[in-house]
Amino acid sequence: MNMYKDYIKEIEERKAQGLHPKPIDGAELLSEIIAQIRDSANADRADSLKFFIYNTLPGTTSAAGVKAQFLKEIILGESVVDEISTAFAFELLSHMKGGPSIEVLLDLALGNDVTIAQQAAAVLKTQVFLYDADIDRLKEAFKNDNEIAKDILESYAKAEFFTKLPEVPEEIQIVTFIAGEGDISTDLLSPGNQAHSRSDRELHGKCMITPKAQEEIRTLQAQHPDKSVMLIAEKGTMGVGSSRMSGVNNVALWTGKQASPYVPFVNIAPIVGGTNGISPIFLTTVDVTGGIGIDLKNWVKKTDAAGNVVRDENGDPVLEEVYSVATGTVLTINTKTKKLYNGEQELIDIAKALTPQKKEFIRAGGSYAIVFGKKIQTVAAKILGIEPTAVFAPSKEISNEGQGLTAVEKIFNRNAVGITPGKILHAGSDVRVEVNIVGSQDTTGLMTAQELESMAATVISPIVDGAYQSGCHTASVWDKKAQANIPKLMKFMNEFGLITARDPKGEYHSMTDVIHKVLNDITVDEWAIIIGGDSHTRMSKGVAFGADSGTVALALATGEASMPIPESVKVTFKGEMKEHMDFRDVVHATQAQMLQQFGGENVFQGRIIEVHIGTLPADQAFTFTDWTAEMKAKASINISEDDTLIESLEIAKGRIQIMIDKGMDNSKQVLQGLINKADKRIAEIKSGEKPALTPDVNAKYYAEVVIDLDVIVEPMIADPDVNNKDVSKRYTHDTIRALSHYAGDKKVDLGFVGSCMVHKGDLKIVSQMLKNLEAQQGKVEFHAPLVVAAPTYNIIDELKEEGDWDLLQKYSGFEFSDLLPKSTARTEYENMMYLERPGCNLCMGNQEKAAKGDTVMATSTRLFQGRVVEDSERKKGESLLASTPVVVLSAILGRIPSIDEYKAAVEGINLTKFVPSVKELTA
Repeated sequence: MNMYKDYIKEIEERKAQGLHPKPIDGAELLSEIIAQIRDSANADRADSLKFFIYNTLPGTTSAAGVKAQFLKEIILGESVVDEISTAFAFELLSHMKGGPSIEVLLDLALGNDVTIAQQAAAVLKTQVFLYDADIDRLKEAFKNDNEIAKDILESYAKAEFFTKLPEVPEEIQIVTFIAGEGDISTDLLSPGNQAHSRSDRELHGKCMITPKAQEEIRTLQAQHPDKSVMLIAEKGTMGVGSSRMSGVNNVALWTGKQASPYVPFVNIAPIVGGTNGISPIFLTTVDVTGGIGIDLKNWVKKTDAAGNVVRDENGDPVLEEVYSVATGTVLTINTKTKKLYNGEQELIDIAKALTPQKKEFIRAGGSYAIVFGKKIQTVAAKILGIEPTAVFAPSKEISNEGQGLTAVEKIFNRNAVGITPGKILHAGSDVRVEVNIVGSQDTTGLMTAQELESMAATVISPIVDGAYQSGCHTASVWDKKAQANIPKLMKFMNEFGLITARDPKGEYHSMTDVIHKVLNDITVDEWAIIIGGDSHTRMSKGVAFGADSGTVALALATGEASMPIPESVKVTFKGEMKEHMDFRDVVHATQAQMLQQFGGENVFQGRIIEVHIGTLPADQAFTFTDWTAEMKAKASINISEDDTLIESLEIAKGRIQIMIDKGMDNSKQVLQGLINKADKRIAEIKSGEKPALTPDVNAKYYAEVVIDLDVIVEPMIADPDVNNKDVSKRYTHDTIRALSHYAGDKKVDLGFVGSCMVHKGDLKIVSQMLKNLEAQQGKVEFHAPLVVAAPTYNIIDELKEEGDWDLLQKYSGFEFSDLLPKSTARTEYENMMYLERPGCNLCMGNQEKAAKGDTVMATSTRLFQGRVVEDSERKKGESLLASTPVVVLSAILGRIPSIDEYKAAVEGINLTKFVPSVKELTA
């Protein structure tokens, strides 16, 4: 009984941290526990019973398999446990959600004991996580005239698993809690530096917001035991930034309700709100957990008597409060009128939060149950040869006669399933779509694995073209946490059918390439739909959606995703880039010019940015699409010229071939299949059979933005504006400033060139700048550390071939070694250049960080508080975001350069250039 003793020891250790016993997922430990339950004289029997009943994870965990078999023995009378009756055993099976429990229930339902079969059938009628093998058993039994099988299938065809659930309450009483003022990043709800603990839900829950906030939430709950606490982003958007399911899980853990009395620390039904609503990705995770996300609109732009927007001294709109949601305010959500009330006073219409589809998610306890339920209803009806009973809210199909299609509308129409045959759908339609490419990253991957286990999935859907499990977020430091988590994750995902960054068998070299770069390469069709476990899943080919770990799991298991077709905003360019400007400056200027053109309204938020980038290959174009996450867009689509797309596909083929040569392909030759698809797509474009994707000339857009390249005369910097008097204006990505704003005197403590925002050209810029500066000044002397992390290994290989890596080595004081990876994160930096291992590095904030209170100049995407740098007692940490040449020069000077210093440093250097297409990129 060694495992049990170890478990008890771990429980004592957790108790000292204020934690409960960790849920059991292993068969060996649960087998020991069952042996102690069988032994009526065992001193640990009572505790063992509690662990078995209340602390064993469901789904396809090995422990669930052991639990299901023991419950089967009890039901058949082969084992007797006084505390677990037959009825209770069936109840426990009903909470196990699929996998082994379904297998046991089918064994019993299709067995010879009629009484037991009927009881098993009653439980099966409530279950939705059935897969092909389970359905095949029912189908075969039905063909052989089994009445129980027929009864179960008829129940499924009527969707009784849904119709017999309690209705959503007409009124939901809530009490407000303002979690923060301004945009609330998921870093506040699930900090990146606590990524290692995400799969331990209770432990990870301790990091949400602050201990003080957690205490205040508990106080509110004690004062209002009959109400739900709603977390609010006052004067901001809730859940911007990363697509973390862990953020919603933590909110649900503190403010939701337990999903099952027999499954610990899995809560559902969180309620969240934001003055400017909920970010699109975060709202998806709210739906996954059967929660409610409300656009409060409790602050609006103030207008004068003439109806003009009143602005402050900075030119920003002045806001005035329409109604208060101060912490402790009691409100009522009426799900029938779809209004929010304060007592009898109607505050706002919240119909968008309570659409028929969302109400189904709330009723079912989450969107998965609806997705799987619809599928099983359709299959059951087909087996019976009948039409499924109309139960679920019909999909919203919007078709506007005479209106053309945007690029995203074309992609959704091509990939849609279950829509009215021959119907053309426009934005606003609700669509189920097939997913072509799926990506899982390593700090959410453990949760994705848990989600796959909980929905009883064991193998990747055959309709997915390719899927990849990354190792980039834990690439910097191979510490004990990574060593404990990552091999287990890679083994699970490899066996599930994904291409994995690290080989569980140790036969190929670990590849810690940034996941977005890999997905950008393995996407070989601009008509593809991509789902990835990170908000920066935004490819420059196809349309990609960053998603939570659960939606990634759903895409892997079913090959499908469900969402409305978003509206699009068209972005085109005019003018000419100045010689000293970098494309990253165009990206930042796009955000600034858009806000200026629309009076401060972010027309990108929640929509698709259709960027007519035309002539820029995928590697460089990715810089734009990647940044659209910070623009708060739902996704982005690149409209490319034929020749440019072919060039991008040829590069992608070469990168995929490198993965094959490393030995990363699997038995199904997924990677070779992608190369074949790329060849087919190239042939279609060259022959004219199917040119590169373009929108129709008469497509309808929410807005059209024209970016003037002529007015971009200085490098553009995204500033967190940490000392802004208006707290709600801090840590947004909307404060874009020209280089001259800083007058060449703002101190920089550390520079970082890395993350998904850089490409091969950026690393060449670093080497060329160092060479340039040495020629100009006689030597290169760093007045601040410069951390350089290439996003991929193939970039390093190409730089070695072209001679740039030798230059980088010459100027560096540290170079990573895969043979001797760091075991602890660096906490102090010297004034020199560090060549770090490919991966996310400082951008992720979970391993490496700048010193507290530093001012960091980075090519990264994140400027949120505490991400790249934390605050110190002396000053706030700040992460300013800029182009590679600005970052390099800032590290060398130890301050932000003047425009003249910048121009001199980049003279003659081949910066990332962009020339707008002269063609009209429409069909």
